[in-house]
Amino acid sequence: MEKILIVGGTGLLGFHLAKYYSKKKNFKIISLSRKKPKQTRKIQDVRYIYCDIAKKNKLFDILKKHKNIKYVINFGGEVEHKKLKKTFSSHYYGLKNLIEFFMQKDIKKFIQIGSSLEYGNYRSPQKEINLLKPKSNYSKAKAYSSKFLINLYKRLDFPIIIVRPYQVFGPYQDLNRLIPFVINSCLNNKKFACSNGLQFRDFLYVDDFTNSITSLLKKNLKGQIFNVGLGKAIQIKKIIKLIQKQLKKGTPEFGKIKLRSDENLITYPDISKIRKMIKWKPKTTFLSGLNKTINFYKRHKI
Repeated sequence: MEKILIVGGTGLLGFHLAKYYSKKKNFKIISLSRKKPKQTRKIQDVRYIYCDIAKKNKLFDILKKHKNIKYVINFGGEVEHKKLKKTFSSHYYGLKNLIEFFMQKDIKKFIQIGSSLEYGNYRSPQKEINLLKPKSNYSKAKAYSSKFLINLYKRLDFPIIIVRPYQVFGPYQDLNRLIPFVINSCLNNKKFACSNGLQFRDFLYVDDFTNSITSLLKKNLKGQIFNVGLGKAIQIKKIIKLIQKQLKKGTPEFGKIKLRSDENLITYPDISKIRKMIKWKPKTTFLSGLNKTINFYKRHKI
């Protein structure tokens, strides 16, 4: 059996990836996170270990107990991004700690989950060849991580791949994200504040994201950066109205939340590189993914 370490395996994306591989007989999954998973995200056949990746000595002590890890997928990092030091500690220095440990091991692939925000205000469709223009603490930490990993690959041929996802949505997502927040508000027939909704964003259903990672793990590739998204933008206001229409309740209060002055009105990726190099493309339309997500939240209380 080949071991996969999923750093941040208790978050939405890590959970769905762990769930996928837990059903495969040839893989053993280890989830590394700071906190225990929510009961709704706990998977029976996954081994859970706990540590802050920014704390190098403790991290090394824990990882030494788990031999022959062949694949590492790093979703790890601080969720709250307001504090510069804390954000860099988890997203950048935590990454460097992981690399320092696995540089001494015979791993096949290290997949770093970056961010679309690394591109900053670049006009869409954003391409992997665009220079990085990060604005926030979070995007700067991710951009520094990308540069560090690419240099590592060029110097030492370390088997890294960087994935930059756009907005991923689906079942089990926390209610502080747009789509589950709107669904939950409408299900409870609430009034809820939102922006004017004139922004356009790319939304990818979570099963397609999981499929992109599993496809990358199979390919003999390294030193590459890939955008992962639907490849087209959908207006936020349209999404909110679609949810409201389907559930027939809820009252969005458009314009109650102001847009940030530096916020891109239109953001979506060019996904031609990943389509060409690994033959991956989204299989789920936005409407199909939205319907699956709505039906999930109808059945479950998260």
